[in-house]
Amino acid sequence: MKLLVCALETSSNIHLKALKECLSAEVELIGIFDKSLGNPKYDITQLAIMGFVDAIKRLPFFLNLKKEMVELADEADKILLMDSSAFNLPLAKSLKEKYPQKEIIYYILPQAWAWKKGRIPKIEHRCDKLCSILPFEEEYYSKKEKISYVGHPLLDEIKCFKHKLTQSGKIVFMPGSRKTEIKNHMPIFKELTKQIPNKEYVLIIPSKFEEDYIKETYGDISAFTVTSQSHEALQEAEYAFICSGTATLEAAIIGTPFTLSYIAKKLDYFIGSRLVKLPGVGLANIFFHKMNKDLIHSEFLQEKVTVENLLNDYNTMNKEKFLENSLILREYLQNGSSQNVAKMIQNLT
Repeated sequence: MKLLVCALETSSNIHLKALKECLSAEVELIGIFDKSLGNPKYDITQLAIMGFVDAIKRLPFFLNLKKEMVELADEADKILLMDSSAFNLPLAKSLKEKYPQKEIIYYILPQAWAWKKGRIPKIEHRCDKLCSILPFEEEYYSKKEKISYVGHPLLDEIKCFKHKLTQSGKIVFMPGSRKTEIKNHMPIFKELTKQIPNKEYVLIIPSKFEEDYIKETYGDISAFTVTSQSHEALQEAEYAFICSGTATLEAAIIGTPFTLSYIAKKLDYFIGSRLVKLPGVGLANIFFHKMNKDLIHSEFLQEKVTVENLLNDYNTMNKEKFLENSLILREYLQNGSSQNVAKMIQNLT
């Protein structure tokens, strides 16, 4: 079986790796994904963008890329779309129009419940199977036969969990994976290392980054121990400072207390803040809101991302309560999703 895959995000490819381990060796991946998983038409390192403004700048490239993916789909038996709704939803429309009989599976669904609920009928119309990783997501969809909660992929990937809080002396810093995120956070994170003395400061840098890029983007990182192994680092750490993203949910599942921060481009934040009305930006906080519980961690956005605010959160967080909530979160998410999605792809359900 040839499976056309469109996975543009780093996090999607982590989930794709876990999924591939559950697929038969007879399933061949074609399309867009990390080159470590096969022979993609495009490796994701060529496609990273950040926010509305960057996406508009690269619009001609992505329009041509969509056309190429539609042509490549002629070779595929099935289609798997992962996250990245700005690209994958228009792609799904073109694919369904040209290949109405080919099954389109969407895994890591667009967060239409947060952005625009009006997009949900389009998702239902263009896709055949919808694999939800959020327990509450099904309630927003009308075609219940198409959507099912498959579990959260992070529970496939995260094997470690803190059963008790430790004073390891290690503090993890995760400034994001995109250039704008990193450049916005690193000056503040570097100052925090001076305000929290006598610790080992562990900086997470994606393994795909080359040395010249690291020097230009991160600046002087001589004060840090550098690693790309985020799960292991979080499991060993006593605390973490994390740029908003999947990493915040990873830390919450592992049980490492952390502070979330995020500084977006002003135009991106202006647009996003008017489209999204949520109690928090961190997924763990959104989950706790759905369970009618207090938020599990603090969030600091835009001008509130200061050394003083982050340091105060570090000093005052109720870390025992955080660990209790981490256990609640793991139970809420139930199980991993890779085996369930693999069965759907291979018609084993």
